[in-house]
Amino acid sequence: MTTGTETQQDTQLHGGRLVAKRLKAHGVSTLFTLSGGHLFSIYDGCREEGVDIVDVRHEQSAAFAAEGWAKATREPGVAALTAGPGVTNGMSGMASAMQNGSPMLVLGGRAPAFRWGQGSLQEIDHIPFVEPVTKLARTAQTTADIPALVDEALHAAVEPPTGPAFIDFPLDQVFMESGADADAPASLPDPLMPAAADGDALDRAAELLRAAHKPVVMAGTGLYWARGEQALVRLCEELSVPVFLNGLARGCVPADHPMFFSRARGAGLKGADLALVVGVPMDFRLGFGGSFGEDTQIVVLGSTPPERPHPREVAAELYGGVAATLDGLREGAAGGPERSGWVNELREVENENRAGEQADLTDDRAPLHPLRVYHELSQVLDRNAIVIGDGGDFVSFAGRVIETYEPGCWMDPGPYGCLGSGPGYALAAKVAHPERQVCLLLGDGAFGFAGMEFDSFVRHGLPIVGVMGNNGIWALEKHPMEFLYGYSVAAELQPRCRYDEVVRALGGHGELVERPEELRPALERAFASGKPALVNVLTDPEVVYPRKANLA
Repeated sequence: MTTGTETQQDTQLHGGRLVAKRLKAHGVSTLFTLSGGHLFSIYDGCREEGVDIVDVRHEQSAAFAAEGWAKATREPGVAALTAGPGVTNGMSGMASAMQNGSPMLVLGGRAPAFRWGQGSLQEIDHIPFVEPVTKLARTAQTTADIPALVDEALHAAVEPPTGPAFIDFPLDQVFMESGADADAPASLPDPLMPAAADGDALDRAAELLRAAHKPVVMAGTGLYWARGEQALVRLCEELSVPVFLNGLARGCVPADHPMFFSRARGAGLKGADLALVVGVPMDFRLGFGGSFGEDTQIVVLGSTPPERPHPREVAAELYGGVAATLDGLREGAAGGPERSGWVNELREVENENRAGEQADLTDDRAPLHPLRVYHELSQVLDRNAIVIGDGGDFVSFAGRVIETYEPGCWMDPGPYGCLGSGPGYALAAKVAHPERQVCLLLGDGAFGFAGMEFDSFVRHGLPIVGVMGNNGIWALEKHPMEFLYGYSVAAELQPRCRYDEVVRALGGHGELVERPEELRPALERAFASGKPALVNVLTDPEVVYPRKANLA
């Protein structure tokens, strides 16, 4: 005979197991981490519940891997960081996720509550400095609080505006046991469920779009998180509206779609009489609104209102379900004027600008022009390859010419601009999509931030291919500083440094490329090697990226 007391004792679980049960209930399959004693009970819980643990060489990469998982899957990524320096090492990843709207949950270790203030190892209150870069930051006060707290944090991460959440667990609370229910069913909000924006505002915007002769769409990362790509394709096809994309919106309209444009962006945004600005702020990437023509009417569309006021007057604001709002606009704006002339005008500009790139794409110089690197790389990438950019000028060139055909196939640091994010993103992308090519584009400067993660790639059997533009300088700083001052400081790196040999020493495949004719075979060997690989391409330090945006 079993007594009620015995049954209660049988169902007591330690705090780490409660964490893992709620993660699993919400569909979390992978935890990114770097081992720390404050986290042992969480590891034990994940092991028992079947949540995979993927460890890295620096906590920044664990945080970026959690963000990368979110970017690759549109599901919340989860990282566990040990107390004190583990959490502070992950701060850049949290700040990046906040500015990118990436849904992720960071689980922090914490010194024990019963000795708080007495100087335990790595004792510091994380909440005050984590709060500004997260949507929610909490400390578990008791073991029994843990299941509900994990639920709350995951919901906060995925509810618009999406972003990071943080919970830390005092050592005593996460090791102690509780009979709290951790088996309740769980679900997260569906981004396609929210209703369209307010009817009057939607009618006003639809009227503007219906009357427009030269409309454009400028869409960004918020479109991706809201899963609005199919609605956007329907709108641009039925209404003949040219589309420009940045951030995670790249691939939401395929690069070979007749309504997609990239090289004609200046002409399109300046020449438009109406611009639908979808899921992207008018920040430095859009010249704080100056990228559009002075007479262009702006309709802003997003999941939620922005935190900051718009830098220029807008004609209409639409906040609500992005997909539903785009569908409402499409239906309400039907019957507008013929727009083939506008589309053809932009296509001529697009084709002219693409033709103007050919000389650089086929440049035979050695060291190589960065665009020659991408010309050769494009010949070996699959249509659904996931490409991650981690660098300054080298990745800026990639942003101009790498074509993206599916959502989630392009990742860069975003507006926070944090170098070192790439290896974490790449690791998560390959764990999430092991059947697909994952290509990590690296500047030689960026490699210094997280290059040791090639060891993580080797240990976890992840054949990620890195392609490095090695020009021996911090080009993004050196060229502008020399333009301003006539000299540069703190802008030099080792010329011809053999980063490929570092990767080989870590157990991967590495090759040095010095001449254009060597590149294509080296890329093919790297992808065929079945190992983590780095193709170290010497690029010309004299090539200056034609930058149009500045810091502010």
